[in-house]
Amino acid sequence: MNTLTAVISGRRKLMLVELVAKVVLAFAIGLATSIALAGIVLLLAHDAQAAELVPMKPKEVQQGTLLLKSEGATLAVPAVATEAEIRVSGIVARAVVRQTYRNPYDTWFEGLYVFPLPENAAVDHLRMKVGDRIIEGDIQERQAARAQYEQAKSSGRRAALVEQERTNIFTTSVANIPPRGEIVVEIEYQQTLKYEVTQMQGSYSLRFPMVVGPRYIPGAPAEGQGAGTGWAQNTDQVPDAARITPPVLDPAKHAPTNPVRLKVVLDAGVPLARVDSPYHAIVQRETEGGGRVIELAEGSVPANQDFELTWTPAASHAPQAALFTEQLGDKRYALLMVMPPAKEVAAARLPREVVFVIDTSGSMSGSSIAQAREALELAIARLSERDSFNVIEFNSYAKALYDDARPATAANRDNAVRWVRRLQAQGGTEMALALNLALNGRENPGRVRQVIFLTDGAVGNEDGLFKLIKDKLGDSRLFTVGIGSAPNSHFMGKAAQTGRGTFTYIGKIEEVKEKMGQLFAKIESPVLKGVDIAWSGSVEAWPKRMPDLYLGEPIVVSAALDKLDGDIKLSGLRGEVNEKPWHATLPLADARTGKGMGVLWAREKIASLIDSQRDGAKEEAVRDAVVEVALAHHLVSKYTSLVAVDKTPVRPKADELQSGAIPTNLPEGWEYGKVFGELPQGATDSLWNLLAGFLTLLLAIGLYVTARRQPLAPRRA
Repeated sequence: MNTLTAVISGRRKLMLVELVAKVVLAFAIGLATSIALAGIVLLLAHDAQAAELVPMKPKEVQQGTLLLKSEGATLAVPAVATEAEIRVSGIVARAVVRQTYRNPYDTWFEGLYVFPLPENAAVDHLRMKVGDRIIEGDIQERQAARAQYEQAKSSGRRAALVEQERTNIFTTSVANIPPRGEIVVEIEYQQTLKYEVTQMQGSYSLRFPMVVGPRYIPGAPAEGQGAGTGWAQNTDQVPDAARITPPVLDPAKHAPTNPVRLKVVLDAGVPLARVDSPYHAIVQRETEGGGRVIELAEGSVPANQDFELTWTPAASHAPQAALFTEQLGDKRYALLMVMPPAKEVAAARLPREVVFVIDTSGSMSGSSIAQAREALELAIARLSERDSFNVIEFNSYAKALYDDARPATAANRDNAVRWVRRLQAQGGTEMALALNLALNGRENPGRVRQVIFLTDGAVGNEDGLFKLIKDKLGDSRLFTVGIGSAPNSHFMGKAAQTGRGTFTYIGKIEEVKEKMGQLFAKIESPVLKGVDIAWSGSVEAWPKRMPDLYLGEPIVVSAALDKLDGDIKLSGLRGEVNEKPWHATLPLADARTGKGMGVLWAREKIASLIDSQRDGAKEEAVRDAVVEVALAHHLVSKYTSLVAVDKTPVRPKADELQSGAIPTNLPEGWEYGKVFGELPQGATDSLWNLLAGFLTLLLAIGLYVTARRQPLAPRRA
């Protein structure tokens, strides 16, 4: 009986072991699938990460354009050199950007170049130069312009096409570059300059972006807005991802490319105290008329860091107002800039709840994360005991230091600083997660709620983020701090505007203390709100609703008028607790005659129309309105493009046309491995999949070995 009991017990144990083995096997199969998926993801990521180019010999070129040397091999890539001449007059800049596409080989090429321009650039002219011949570009609806370009390309004619991908990202396509020849494409744009007062001193600034940094692309793969040559696939959140992610060269393997020469002709109209270029060495000389010519000291530089020029008028010549007008036929336009009142000491200051958000994604690696940590430490140290605060970091995930805002005691501030010092850059840029944590959408009278957002803005889903900010802002104010050598200023500026805050740019570690001090001087000063502008006569002015204004920030408005006489009357409320009225009057008769005011007005109207979609406007109605304004003012927009086509075919029908995207440099200070790396730096759990897959492999081997053993037969009674 004891023997029978032992046999039954043994069989039960064996059955239990077999059941456990089957469960483990099923689990192992599931995990084994994960390693396969992880492997596929890694393969795709390896192919996609910056579109690393495959070595080949010149005679093997099938898809691509020009060739660069790389470790003894050659890579099929296009080449472009850029020259920019920017003429500044008062608060307006007019720029001519020349892109020279060269072909040193014996086949025909098409070059595709994705490049940045200022986020407020009004692009209105295109010229294609072939030798001594000049072909002027025409403005057309985007699809029509693309169709004309494709027809010219296929028929062997030279053609150039300029399309807008974002307000600060454009694509130039150049077809039928002849063997050992070149084509020059000229693009013209106009913009207003930034003016602000810091420490009782006003200064102008001009930014010329040079490189489109790699963007984080969230969402599931989807069919989008046509084919592109980028390293990212179109997704449901970024349907044009393939058009805004040009190939990126690894600086460890390739020398910097895409050289840029730059000249600024500065006519400030007043004596200047100083002229500075914080990120590039410059040389300057005075002209006979009292202006200055500024050029890069090195002659040309790689396109891997934004150029910025600032100039400060002599103290007695700081502007309090600027008004320019232009008449085109029966249309009249005006550009208005008025400085709000100087800093006042607030009689009463409401307590503040400050939420700091820091980007710790892979694109923030290198100098950017060091700048962000330094800025955040200074900001935390500046908090008052009356304030409360919290800190949020985000990459592929978002995490808050505290469950809710804590009092800004010395102990809490010290704890936060220690936490910040340990932050490292890695992973993707899931900005929506951080915004959802930081913006609670509530109205909280009796205190001021401010969100300080430190990031490089390297995202492709800007529109979705703008809508999220608008929907969840509540009574908060969002202040963006751009970090690094090539921040996405379109996102940073529009996010701050939507969040009723300001945008501050920090380009190097040495600027952190000064720039953060200026930001907090704005935040701690009484805001000017409820701004209203009363014009004389009928007017269409943009922006339609004036934002809140902070210390040292001017009111800048573009308007279309029915007459150029009478007064412009401005009013607003100053302060937080005891609001004080503010008034200013400016006669239209005092206006100076300017050029390009109509183009600037049209650019602002188009921007406002695009923004109206976030307020519920129908895209079809917005599209029709944008096309009407853009065609009337010869402007590139989301729905219109510039195209230039030569009439004479030059490429023989028997000759094949090669095509390829021009690679860009990695922005200065970024780390290639942290942006692309061995694993995709996004919201996927690829690292976990790989680890789980590796463990699964070991488990599967163990199960395989076990399965090959013969099961033990139970002893007979």
